[in-house]
Amino acid sequence: MDYIAAITKEQLKEELPTINVGDNVRVHQRIKEGNRQRIQMYEGTVIAKHGGGISETFTVRRISYAVGVEKTFPVHSPNVAKVEITRSGDVRRAKLYYLRDRVGKASKVKEKI
Repeated sequence: MDYIAAITKEQLKEELPTINVGDNVRVHQRIKEGNRQRIQMYEGTVIAKHGGGISETFTVRRISYAVGVEKTFPVHSPNVAKVEITRSGDVRRAKLYYLRDRVGKASKVKEKI
């Protein structure tokens, strides 16, 4: 067990922003195209957080060309370069799956003041 704990401890990121459900975030994701790398941003609302430790993930939802798109990002992945919090959301739920059924202004989350 100590070997597994030691390997996972090496791969954990030290500095992480406190991401909460309902926050509006901008995720800087590393994309590999052939032998080149670039950073692509994905901006949306965090609707869920899962797990802990090395396997911790968060799901971000955005509307792209009138279609809802969700992406799940591992928190400690080397492909996630940076996570910026643009707005803090004020929610009462741990998972915001109900936003999938909402359209337009009804899908907005109140901002924490």
